[in-house]
Amino acid sequence: MQEVFITRIARYLPHDPVNNDEMETVLGKINGKPSKARALVLRSNGIKQRYYAFKDGKSTHSNAQLAAAAIEKLLADVPGLDVEILACGTGSPDQIVPSHASMVHGLLRRKPAEIISAAGSCCSGIQALKYAWMAIASGEASNAVSAGSEKVSSWMHASRFHVESETLEQLQKNPYIAFEKDFLRWMLSDGAGALLLENKKSESGPSLKIDWIEITSFANELEPCMYSGSIKNEDASLTGWNDVDVKDWGNNSVFAIKQDTRLLSEHIVLKGAEFLKSIALKRNLDFSRITYFLPHMSSEFFRKHIIAANIANGIDLPEEKWFTNLTQVGNVGAASPFLMLEELFVSGRLKKGEKILMMIPESARFSYAYVHLTVA
Repeated sequence: MQEVFITRIARYLPHDPVNNDEMETVLGKINGKPSKARALVLRSNGIKQRYYAFKDGKSTHSNAQLAAAAIEKLLADVPGLDVEILACGTGSPDQIVPSHASMVHGLLRRKPAEIISAAGSCCSGIQALKYAWMAIASGEASNAVSAGSEKVSSWMHASRFHVESETLEQLQKNPYIAFEKDFLRWMLSDGAGALLLENKKSESGPSLKIDWIEITSFANELEPCMYSGSIKNEDASLTGWNDVDVKDWGNNSVFAIKQDTRLLSEHIVLKGAEFLKSIALKRNLDFSRITYFLPHMSSEFFRKHIIAANIANGIDLPEEKWFTNLTQVGNVGAASPFLMLEELFVSGRLKKGEKILMMIPESARFSYAYVHLTVA
């Protein structure tokens, strides 16, 4: 197998950051009334600002345009590079067909290339990254671009939601209840990150060697937790939008992103620690050698629970090793791990030989990804 290096990283965040007090002016008020949950949710998730490709009630960018903008920044200094593989992941594609990567490729106006689209939720960016990594490692390609992007502001607009009230008292008693709908409105945001992968190190700056990428799903054990374009039934099955009467799409908030809060609280943190423990045994992973731990969190609410679950599983990743930017960019789903890595990559802090461990959970039906990198 060939060694594979991340040699460049870029991000694209649209417009100026939107602070907490400005959010409802962008996303609108459901039934013209301010959200009862907003203040509680924002206090819990810790996010101070985020970015939206949405202004004055209209979209300003498509998801594909966000991804393409990040990729153009990525390749701005290497205009002669012929990209061999374009691997894109997202949880919010602009359309069902053509594929997301196909639309991104069309916007780039570059040479023909192999494309792959990873769909799903937060893990889709890493799933695309793994495809690109394996293609180079196997000798099938010498370079690849991997991108993670989200455009959820349109989905979060008040016009997409049917009124289903949650009382302030319920939210105060159980913070997880806020995750079901209103939480996601005040947490998810837009943006894109892109990585250039090559079979050689960069000659002009730092590189990150990809040591391994581990991904697993617990869907064999657990029912759907986060879903959109469907209705969850009493038997935990999903009825997709195409089997729901058109007149009920709005009445039942079919296209709103929803969370089963009971499942989330029971499993999201514990399954992630369980998977990491199995990886540590498989890979003989020495946590004391990890310099930076990059956990993708949907909310700062989970920080103490992740620490506790790790300790319970013999995983020593103290907070002084953590590197996150959730509070400044928000939860950008499939783009979030790339946005964290980009910020660390350009910080000037990295030293040769340092180890980076990334954690990406996905609550849709409980998938998890871990990425191990070495500064080269």
